[in-house]
Amino acid sequence: QLRLVESGGGLVQPGGSLRLSCAVSGFAVRNYAIGWFRQAPGKEREAISGINSSGGSAIYADSVKDRFTISGDNKQRMVTLQMNSLKPEDTAIYSCAARPGECSRAAATYRYWGQGTQVTVSS
Repeated sequence: QLRLVESGGGLVQPGGSLRLSCAVSGFAVRNYAIGWFRQAPGKEREAISGINSSGGSAIYADSVKDRFTISGDNKQRMVTLQMNSLKPEDTAIYSCAARPGECSRAAATYRYWGQGTQVTVSS
C-alpha cells in the first residue's frame, strides 16, 4: 500500500512558474514508478511526465516539453514537477500516481493515486 500526497498547486499568471511535489510513503516505494497526470474540465486525463523506479525519467506530453521538468530523490519518496512558462491551457487538476516498474502514459495501469492539486493559470 502506498500513499501519495500532492502539494504546490495554486493560481499563477501566464508565464509564471509552479513547483508541484508528490510525497510518497509506504511499503517498497523504490519499486514503483511515479507519474504526473492532469485533467482539465471537460477533457480526458493526460499523462504529463513520469520517473521510473530505476530513476530514468520521461516527458510524455508534447505541450509541456522544454517547460516542465520532473525530478525525484533516489528513494522515490519525493517527486517534483517544475513547471515554467505556464500557459492558461495548463490549467487543470494535477495528480501523481504510482505503478510497479517503469512509468507509462496509460493512467489505468497506475495502482495508487493522490488526491490531486489544482493549478490555475490566469491573469
